[in-house]
Amino acid sequence: MELAQLEAFITAADCGSFSRAAELLNVAQPSLSNRIQALEREVGQPLFERMGRGVKLTDAGRAFLPYAQRVMRTLNDGLMMLEGTRDGTAGRLLIGTAPAVGTYVLPRLLKVFCDTHPGVDVLVRTGHSDEILQLVLDDDVQVGLGRPINHPDVRTVVLYRDELVLVVSAQHRYAKKGSVRVEDLAEDSLILFDRDSGYYGMIMGLFRDLGVVPHQQMQLDSIEATKKMVEANLGIALLPEVSVEREIRLGTLHKVHIESAEPVQRDIAVMYRRNKPQSGPMAGFLDLLGEIYGVRLPR
Repeated sequence: MELAQLEAFITAADCGSFSRAAELLNVAQPSLSNRIQALEREVGQPLFERMGRGVKLTDAGRAFLPYAQRVMRTLNDGLMMLEGTRDGTAGRLLIGTAPAVGTYVLPRLLKVFCDTHPGVDVLVRTGHSDEILQLVLDDDVQVGLGRPINHPDVRTVVLYRDELVLVVSAQHRYAKKGSVRVEDLAEDSLILFDRDSGYYGMIMGLFRDLGVVPHQQMQLDSIEATKKMVEANLGIALLPEVSVEREIRLGTLHKVHIESAEPVQRDIAVMYRRNKPQSGPMAGFLDLLGEIYGVRLPR
């Protein structure tokens, strides 16, 4: 069974005439008649009653028509989807992201992306950066966001620099001062989060470099929980600046400068497969990242 046969059948059924259907399809009438006859032989039943001035569907033709129409609609929908995946207006975008990026950075990116690509379905998976790299390598996601990890099969491009900042509650004695001496840090309870993340190593490295042994009273598994504990004045914490922008703006947390300490920063990068064509939604997302962060993302 050929699509041209179904197209001829549906058009003739709509027109009630082989000659008119042939005109609409821009084919010769004998060619259209041959297509319909071939379809009738294949289904084993006549689909039309031939009359002097036209044709009408048989009972079998009326029963078969909605199924033939459904096939053609499905085909057209599929072709439109293919067109959309090529130009980025349809399809799926699979993103892997480190937790902090996924919680505090990705929503703003996806708001812009989804506004301009409303037909694209987005799936987000989270994990530590080494896990995100593996998801990219396994083609479980198309693009990863996290700390840069080099791999010969993956293109890694730095997007921005993330900084850890010391935050305290509005009631804390450091809140009004706005700064703290290194030696005073040991007097406060330090709240840590996610021992398996890269941030944990950065925080402990900072205190090691400063020659301070922090007093650890709490260890939590998420940034959000850590913020709530600090807001309750249960301790102080070093958190990614992007994660506390809202609380600092609202005044529930205060950013405190550590005197004589170098900024604690790390790069955040986009990771995607080398030597793999990047088109459709993926290309649109890379274009957005390049525009927002002012970087060139090779395809």
